[in-house]
Amino acid sequence: MKIGLIGYPLSGKTTVFNAITGLHARTDSFISSGKEANVGLIRVPDERVTRLAEIYQPKKTTYAEISFVDLAGIAATAGGGFDSATLNLMRQVEAFTLVVRAFEDEAVSHPLTRIDPADDIRKIEEEMQLADLIVLEKRLERIVKEGKRGSAEFILLERCREVLEKGTPLREVDFGAEELKTLAGFSFLSHKPRLALINTGEDNIGGDPALKEKYESLISFCASVEQQITELPSGEQGEFLEALGIEEPARDKFIRAAYGLMNLISFFTVGKDEVKAWTIERGTPAVRAAGKVHSDIERGFIRAEVVSYADFIAEPNMTRMKELGRLRLEGKTYEVADGDIINFRFNV
Repeated sequence: MKIGLIGYPLSGKTTVFNAITGLHARTDSFISSGKEANVGLIRVPDERVTRLAEIYQPKKTTYAEISFVDLAGIAATAGGGFDSATLNLMRQVEAFTLVVRAFEDEAVSHPLTRIDPADDIRKIEEEMQLADLIVLEKRLERIVKEGKRGSAEFILLERCREVLEKGTPLREVDFGAEELKTLAGFSFLSHKPRLALINTGEDNIGGDPALKEKYESLISFCASVEQQITELPSGEQGEFLEALGIEEPARDKFIRAAYGLMNLISFFTVGKDEVKAWTIERGTPAVRAAGKVHSDIERGFIRAEVVSYADFIAEPNMTRMKELGRLRLEGKTYEVADGDIINFRFNV
């Protein structure tokens, strides 16, 4: 899973990136070096993986991972927006986090000369919708030149254009399965899931309740404080969090929000060689989940042997699970549940 961080310069976006990843990217790197993006990979903490590894003592333990891409800031000048290099990178990520500033700093002013998180979110959304409209109109012109004005693709894209011209992001529209297949090739920015992250000041770590009420997909934290926490020895982090009234580190809060945003769950494969977490979208059928492990398993899928994590951890023995009837045989269409431990049977 790859999540792009976008926002205005001086919003603390790279500080957020450092707080989440534990890296030390320069906060002036885009300005000083022409850098296109900072990239960091983090392991998704999951106590279930840790417990399964304790049971199986495998040669290798693999947690789910999230890749974060800290993209160059949005130009705040007239006619600004995203440059072509940034747009290209944005189309390669699966979701966005809109980092918006809610802290005052006399030494570093907001590029739009005011602090207004809600307006920043609106303007960033508008920039993404504008980028989508440009792509749409070019494709529609080509379809007309090819004499395919009545095609299903033309009708779908015309519908998308009408939606965008009303100021509505494509993610808010319900599309059918075939329509989604058509749209997938365009990587429309406003169709990707997005989370708003309010970067607060140290005097307002809890964030603005009014903003939380207005935006469903929103989290708040003080990136500068959270970065300090990541730099502390692990034994001191809990005490520091408690002193500041912070319930959990930013990384854990962010990962949970990201999973909820993208409707993701994890299933597990276990054995002496490896215990591994696999990330899939909720509602994924067993045959497609098998493809995450290997394309040959999906192609030659026979059945899935499934036991829930909760059942297994109560009595961690697969033979016993069979005796108790808690190990089930499921077919291709079975919707994998969060925490399923699966052994795929296949033949190619």
